[in-house]
Formats: sequence, C-alpha cells, structure tokens
Amino acid sequence: MSATNRRHRSHGRRGATVPARLFDRFRSGLPVLASGVAALVVTVAGTVTSGTASATPPTPAALSVSHFVIVEPTGTVTVHSGPVTLAPGSGEHLFVFDTVGYRISVVNTSKVLVPGQYSTSVDTWLALVNDPACEGGSTTGSVQIDQATYDPTGSVTSAAIQFEFRCYTGTYVYGTIAYQLGFPTGTAGYYLYGGSGAISGYGNSSYLSYLGTPWSQALGAQVVGMAVTPDRGGDVMAATDGGVFAYGDAGFYGSMAGKPFKGPAVGIAETPSGLGYWLVASDGGIFAFGDAGFYGSMGARPLNRAIVGMAPTPDGRGYWLVASDGGIFAFGDAGFFGSMGGRSLNEPIVGMAPTPDGQGYWLVASDGGIFAFGDAGFSGSMGGTALNAPVVGMTSTVSGRGYSMAAADGGVFTFGDAVFRGSAVSSIRPLLVIGITTG
Repeated sequence: MSATNRRHRSHGRRGATVPARLFDRFRSGLPVLASGVAALVVTVAGTVTSGTASATPPTPAALSVSHFVIVEPTGTVTVHSGPVTLAPGSGEHLFVFDTVGYRISVVNTSKVLVPGQYSTSVDTWLALVNDPACEGGSTTGSVQIDQATYDPTGSVTSAAIQFEFRCYTGTYVYGTIAYQLGFPTGTAGYYLYGGSGAISGYGNSSYLSYLGTPWSQALGAQVVGMAVTPDRGGDVMAATDGGVFAYGDAGFYGSMAGKPFKGPAVGIAETPSGLGYWLVASDGGIFAFGDAGFYGSMGARPLNRAIVGMAPTPDGRGYWLVASDGGIFAFGDAGFFGSMGGRSLNEPIVGMAPTPDGQGYWLVASDGGIFAFGDAGFSGSMGGTALNAPVVGMTSTVSGRGYSMAAADGGVFTFGDAVFRGSAVSSIRPLLVIGITTG
C-alpha cells in the first residue's frame, strides 16, 4: 500500500509543572549483589513463549504462583516457578509460603504487613528442602508488599510480594510470590518496564509482575516494548530480535525471532480485541500477527531518522509510526494531524500516544517536551525543567484529558487527570526503565 511521509509544522507546547515523585522499588532481571557486581544470567537466543488464542478469554483465577531466581556464590543461576500454598501460622505479621520444595518467610513483628510498606530491615529467610545452600541461615533483605488481606481473625486471605535477600552462605535470592492475588479491578494504573523484561506496576497490585516476565527466561535480546491486553489480564513483550513473549491471557500469534528482517524491533502494539499485535522495526517495517491487519509500512523507504514507536487507531484498522525527528506516518484509517518533522527539536522524540477517539495524538521528547496535535489537549510537560534522567515514553488516560511520562531512572510525571500512583526510583537498586504502559 502506498504511503506518504506526511509531515506538518505545528508548535509543540511546553509547561513547567512538576508533580510529586515518590520512591518505590523496581524488580531487576540482573541482580546487583552487595559487592556491586552484577550476577550474570546465562541466556539462550530465540526463546519465545507460546499461547493459544481465545475469542472470549475467561477472567483469570486468583494467582498462587512463584517466580524466583537463586544465585549461588559460584555464579550458578537457577530459575524456579511453581504453585504456592500458605503454611500454617501465617498472619498479620508473618507470611510463610511453600513453593516447589522451598519455604520463604517474611516477618515483621513491629507492624502489620500491609501493601505499600517497604523495608530493608524486614527479617526474611529461605529454607531449602534437600539443599544446604541456605539451610539454617537467615539474613535481612528487602520486601515490596503489593497486596495483603486478612479475615477478621487475622488469617491471611491474599498476599503478593516482590523480594530480594542474601543467605549467610552468600547465596542471593530474588523474585515474586503471589498467594490468591486477585484480578485487577477498578481504574487502570500503569506499568514501567526495563530492557531485561522486569516490570513494576502501580495502581493495579502489580498484577502482571506475578505472571512471569522474560527476566525469568533465557533472553537473547533486550526487551523494547510492552503492551497490555484489553482486560488487563496479560501482556506481550517484544525484543530487539523480533521475539515475542506472551503472559497471562495474552495469546502468542507469531514473531520475527530467527527470521530475516531489517531490525531492530522497537515496539509492539495490541489489537483492540487482544487477539493479535503488530511489531514495528526501526526502519519502519510492520509485522502483523493474529487479527492485526497490515495497512502499509515505511520498510524499504528512505527515512530521515529511525522509527521509535507506533500506536494503533481505536478500531485497529490503522496505525501511526513516529520517528525520532518527530515525523509521523499514518496508515489505514489513521488520520494525519501534524508532526514535528522538519522542525527544530531540543531533544529527539521517544514516543507517542493517541487520543481515545483517534482524532489526535501526543508526541513526547526525551527532555519531557510534549507536542499535541488534532484533538489532543496540552496539559503540561517537563520541557525546560532539569531532569535526573531522560524521558523514555508516555501513555494517556482513558478520558484523553491527561497523560503520564516515565524517565529512565523510573521517575513518573503526571499531567491533566492522570493520577500519580508511584514510581520506580529506588535507593536500593536504581535501574534503567525503557517504557511505560497503561494497565
């Protein structure tokens, strides 16, 4: 299909309102040990998660599952996943989880274990059945409690934690454990994700963090994009080599892993039905899978700058591509409402978000500048404000009257009716965030 590089001059509007920033914890796929040396996880190229398509995915049952990694002092790494049960004695001050032959306990006698409590002094320990690595040993660690509920007697009815700690022997352990973690309800929050596949959720009990992510698999390439299914019960991630990873109720419909294409891949977007997705490459190539339609691409066409992202229209019958110079390329029923192509930018464009009706869109630059086109309203920006780290992406609210942007250090900035629900800025283990998505 023929397409025109349609670029229109329009003024980007910037503001200087700085919302509050909170400290939170962001789970990593590459653990940083006490010595400051990263533990190497051996990876295998071309790993892809498979799934089965379903026209009407059922509401997922409550999660009782673990995903955790054990790093021995020798550097040996083992990855574990399995069902979780709650051991007797668990209550408001004590979680005791049994999973795949391991027992992990979280204790805090001074206060009730409740969501939002983060502590580096929480007493944690790991007891390994038939393995002396941590037997009889306990140590301090850090725990993020995403969910904790109790019945009137104080017995635990649900709990979800992300954790890290070290045994006396030097063995390092990190991961997630969910016990009866309910499906997210109410207003959607957002997820931040990193190149390792690590994700952290806010305003959603971090539900998707407990489904498993590429950090717990053998990865041969960095993750570059994430998209959440319409019901928020699953997600897909894309890697630079075109590999796709599907979790929860997200189906796997194919990938470009192991196939020749002019990469790297730079993003992924779900169809409105959740039964397909598009991959986009830096040269503007589009790869459609499942019920995603192909409406054209910039592949094999000259570009002034590389493509950095894409966004589908509300009905899924079209999409926009955006380049780092602010150029916009519209295909299918996607309308062209202007661009920054040919205009001077202080910093490159790193992402875009469409309005709910598809009659406009926002572009965001790495300095936090926002450029609004069509019916997209300008609600403020970080342009002209000193940032600790560059902005890496943005997402808009359901109403279209606000948006959030994320920085590489995990900072989150909200504008309009977007609600600030937390950030991944961490004094424990700062990490490189590469994107933000609604979920």
